[in-house]
Amino acid sequence: MTFAQIPHISPDAEAASQALTDYIAADIHAHDGAIPFSRFMQHALYAPQLGYYTGGAHKIGAAGDFITAPTLSPLFGQTLARQIAPILPQTAGNVYEFGAGTGELATQIIHTLSGSLKNYYIIELSPDLAARQREYIAQNASDFAERVIWLDTLSEQLDGVLIGNEVLDAMPIERVRRNEHSELEWAYVGINEQHELCFQYKPLQDEPLFQAACEYFPDTLNYTSELHPTQHAFIRTLAQKLTRGAMIWLDYGFDAAQYYHPQRNDGTLIGHHRHHTIHDPFYRVGLTDLTAHINFSDIAAAGCGAGLDLIGYTTQAHFLFNLGILDLLAQQYPQTDTADYVQAAHAVQVLTAQHEMGELFKVIAFGRGIDVDWLGFAYGDLCHKL
Repeated sequence: MTFAQIPHISPDAEAASQALTDYIAADIHAHDGAIPFSRFMQHALYAPQLGYYTGGAHKIGAAGDFITAPTLSPLFGQTLARQIAPILPQTAGNVYEFGAGTGELATQIIHTLSGSLKNYYIIELSPDLAARQREYIAQNASDFAERVIWLDTLSEQLDGVLIGNEVLDAMPIERVRRNEHSELEWAYVGINEQHELCFQYKPLQDEPLFQAACEYFPDTLNYTSELHPTQHAFIRTLAQKLTRGAMIWLDYGFDAAQYYHPQRNDGTLIGHHRHHTIHDPFYRVGLTDLTAHINFSDIAAAGCGAGLDLIGYTTQAHFLFNLGILDLLAQQYPQTDTADYVQAAHAVQVLTAQHEMGELFKVIAFGRGIDVDWLGFAYGDLCHKL
């Protein structure tokens, strides 16, 4: 995909991107000419009023930059709710959703579980998305809206079910490479002679990152990939706060052996802009979503290291099939010769097909102090690969 094929942006959007670039450049100058890539990514996604998630542009859906599972079909949330349902009676009955996107997943779960659901908490870093979530839920789940609560900070104890769909991939990552001399180097962002943002590399002297790279990276020379300390710390913190209940995370990624395969020698860092794939992380800063795949082996280590039980790890396709998404499709669309059925069936295909979201997207779950049937992992569990 060439840049020439990407739609033009408005002067206001171009000005916003330039303002964020100037903001990042000022931070680079304040830190002796370079900042770690993770700090750049944090600015690019979350700088106040300027970052990708904190600005005002539409991100999700046909008018945005990417499509998520809940926007494809309400059957996604209804199927996920089937796994949440038996857990709620063994907890305080709360659901905590991190990064609730458009609010559609929340609404789907609320409609399915309203009888057993006490409160639905949303933890959202984007003020713009939070405002849209409030509006969507008020319009589509008005009977339950008073029990949907947005949180800026988390309490010390969580009791219920924690969920996140495409949340972990939106966290800043570190870029590290093994150079041609087999030396590990840390990716920084600086400014070149043309006054453009660019990569710089310094010896990797951070001990935790060095150890992680030694654990995961192959011996391949000229090998670049990502490490995920922010995700690891996030899961560990939530695990320490979870007194009773479960955590369910859905995202795209691999186990460590697949992630750090010698042939995947440039990692998984990618940008999304107007439904195009962007390989330059400095392209239209603040208007392009930056993301990397999940190292689910590291996520498993974080949860288990904080005392949680690893319940299961499988593909999104197996998870949804195990929980009966095809049964829900048949129940809600009994007439298979209608346009509504064709549209709904196509959405299910996108959610579950191997070449769509079914194989690349994975589901991982942890538990503490509960005893339920985890039907989502009945067949196709892949924990042995972690």
